Amino acid sequence: MITRVSGTLEGLGENTAVLALAGGVAVEVFLPGFAVARLGASIGSPVVLHTLLFIESTAQGATMFPRLAGFPSAADRAFFELLVTVKGIGHRKALRVMALPTSQIAGGIADRDAALLQSLPEVGKRLAETIVVTLKDKVAGYAGATTGSGANGVAASPDPASAEAVEVRGGSVAREAIAALVALGEPRVAAAQWVDRVMSEDDAPGDVAEVLQGVYRVRSGG
Repeated sequence: MITRVSGTLEGLGENTAVLALAGGVAVEVFLPGFAVARLGASIGSPVVLHTLLFIESTAQGATMFPRLAGFPSAADRAFFELLVTVKGIGHRKALRVMALPTSQIAGGIADRDAALLQSLPEVGKRLAETIVVTLKDKVAGYAGATTGSGANGVAASPDPASAEAVEVRGGSVAREAIAALVALGEPRVAAAQWVDRVMSEDDAPGDVAEVLQGVYRVRSGG
């Protein structure tokens, strides 16, 4: 089982990354939506992804392909494994559903926030209800989890000693910034991805105005 890969991020696709590994080998890794947004500033830099190998079938199962999914942290990977236990969510769909950071999706499940869940790609009312019924008692640890950012711009597993401080800094400020962007007409998922990327920077902003300035900088390519 391939559980982790590290290498130089050569490029990003709509839902994939290409990592150059030691020895001249390059691998394609499928990513959840929030990770694609977070890795945007890391092309050309070393990154570490926690990985899971799954098998994808085509042509009614006549052809099978191994696929490697990658996640910024081991907690993100574990949440993905939990998400695919929901009826109607396969591996590829789970990657698309994870358009928001794990803690936000888990929090929405725990709070039975139908509006948040239905804002995720390919999640309608019925699937949102199924997700809540299946996972509502299993996501408490993920809803409270936070992730920090290393020099490569990729989130690392949280440090239990500092998790509470990070949550205070990022949680309410991030939520208010997302709400402000949505009020200005931005799609909720896109707003959350921009805010998550800004809050993942080494020098994360401390108030909503600074977060919004960071979002506009990111959007302009700065």
